[in-house]
Amino acid sequence: MNAEPKGSTARDEDLKLDAYLPYRLSVASNAVSGLIARAYQDRFGLTVPQWRLICVLAEDDGLTQGQLVARTVMDKVTVSRAAQGLLNRHLVARSDHHADGRSHVLTLTPAGSGLYAEIAPLALAYEAALISGLAPEEVALLKRLLARLQSAAGQLSGDAVPPRA
Repeated sequence: MNAEPKGSTARDEDLKLDAYLPYRLSVASNAVSGLIARAYQDRFGLTVPQWRLICVLAEDDGLTQGQLVARTVMDKVTVSRAAQGLLNRHLVARSDHHADGRSHVLTLTPAGSGLYAEIAPLALAYEAALISGLAPEEVALLKRLLARLQSAAGQLSGDAVPPRA
């Protein structure tokens, strides 16, 4: 970590894991990701990283692996493995980058686009079920707060990247 948080103390007796926000965010994220991962794996044979690449490519087709790393905030190895799995299944195609001979551009194939069209409604249904107990203004607030937390984490780590809305 590049920066020490302001006002931090080393009083371990004050740390209660169930009340510790980073822990709660991680637990919530793992619960949601696990739920969705099972659905993607069981029904479509996809890992969460593979689904994320398909989704990003459906939004912004024709990206390099470096652009996918930045866009998904996944590490290079995870993106590379996910991309290779999608290539093996002919869900994405790889072509040479016109400006950088060391880089490749990934695009969805018709099969990849078809799979996205099949999964996207399922993803939206899971989101709707997850937020069904929240009022629309609470959902909007939650999204704004998560973006601010992501931004603050990026600034503390020196990797400040504006979150996508």
